[in-house]
Amino acid sequence: MQFEEILGQEHIKSHLKESVRLGRIPHAQLFVGPEGCGNLAMAVAYANSILNSENNVLSNSFFSHPDLHFIFPNTTNDDVKKNPKSSDFLDNWRDFLSKNIYGSLMDWYKILGIDNKQGEIRVDDATEIIKKLSLKSFNGGYKIMIIWMAEKMNISASNKLLKLLEEPTDKTLIILVSENEEDLLQTIKSRCQIINFNPLPEAIIANELVAKHQVDNNLAYKIAHQSQGNYNRALQLLEPDDDDKIFENWFVTWVRTAFRAKGNPSSVNELISWSEQVASLGREKQKQFLNYCISMFRQALLLNYQSEKLVYIEPNVDGFKFEKFSEYVTGENIVEIFKELSEAIYHIERNGNSKIILTDLSIKLTRLIHKK
Repeated sequence: MQFEEILGQEHIKSHLKESVRLGRIPHAQLFVGPEGCGNLAMAVAYANSILNSENNVLSNSFFSHPDLHFIFPNTTNDDVKKNPKSSDFLDNWRDFLSKNIYGSLMDWYKILGIDNKQGEIRVDDATEIIKKLSLKSFNGGYKIMIIWMAEKMNISASNKLLKLLEEPTDKTLIILVSENEEDLLQTIKSRCQIINFNPLPEAIIANELVAKHQVDNNLAYKIAHQSQGNYNRALQLLEPDDDDKIFENWFVTWVRTAFRAKGNPSSVNELISWSEQVASLGREKQKQFLNYCISMFRQALLLNYQSEKLVYIEPNVDGFKFEKFSEYVTGENIVEIFKELSEAIYHIERNGNSKIILTDLSIKLTRLIHKK
C-alpha cells in the first residue's frame, strides 16, 4: 500500500510525506475518521514509506514486513478456543487487508467467523505490543505498531500501554487507528498526536468506481451519494448483501407495528416477537441494525424538512412510502428517538439483556412515533 493508492485525503498525505522527509516522526499518532475514509490504508502507507525510505523502494507486498506489527479486535472462534490474541489471526488479517483495506469491523468479524460476537483488544495483546517493540528491529531502523480499532482496547490493555506511549523505545512508532475517538481513554489520547480524517468527497468515490469497477458514470455518482463518504459502503452498494435487505425489512416491520400499537394490544405482542427475533442475533449485528435505524430516522427528518438533496436512502420494501413515514419524524420527537436508540446500543454493548432492551425500546417508539 502506497500513498498514491489512497483515495483523497491529500492534505494528510502531504503532511505525512513531509514528516518522513524531515525525519520528524512523532512516536505516537492517532488516526481518527469514520468507516471507509482510509485511515487504516493511510497508516499502512505511512509505515511503508518510513520502513522503506532508506532504500527508496516502496513495497507492495508489505503486510508481512518483519518490523511492522498489527493489533486488532479479536475473540475466540472455531480455530482459537481460548486466550485469543492478534498473533493467532495474522493470516486472516493479511487476507482482510489484501481484499479490502477500507473494510469495516463487521467485515473483519465475518472473515474470522465471529460476526455474532463482540471482539476486543485485551491485555495479552498489550503485552505482545510491549514485547515486540522492546526487541531490535530487523533492518536496524524503525519498529512500527498499528493498532486498528483502538477504541476496542479494554481498560487493562489501555492502562498497560500508557507507559510505552509516554516513554517509547528508540525509533518506535505506534499508530492508533480509530473510528470513535470518544471511546478511547483520555490518558491514551493525550499521549498521541491526533490526525483527523474526513469522509471522502462524492466525486473521488464516483471516479474510483468508474475507473476500477467499470461502473456507469451516473450510477457511480448515485452510489457515491448514498455512501456518504464511506468507500467501503460504496463497494457494498455495488453488490448489496443480505444484511442490507434484512435491516430494511426489520426496520419497516418495526415502525409499522409500533405505529399500529397505539390502542392495539395485539400489536404489542408483535413488537415483543420482533424484539425476540432481533435479540436472537449477535450483539454486533444488533448494534449495526440500531445504527442503521438512526440513519433511517435522520433521513426521514431531512425529507420531512424538505432537504431532499441530503436524502440518500431509498427503501425498497413493498408498500412502504418513505415520504409518508417521514411526516411522523419531526423536531418534536427526533431527539428522544435518537436518545433511546443510542441508549439501547450502549446497554447492548455492555452485555445487557437484548430482549428486554429491544422490547423497552419498541414500546417507547409506539409513543414517540405519534408525538406531535
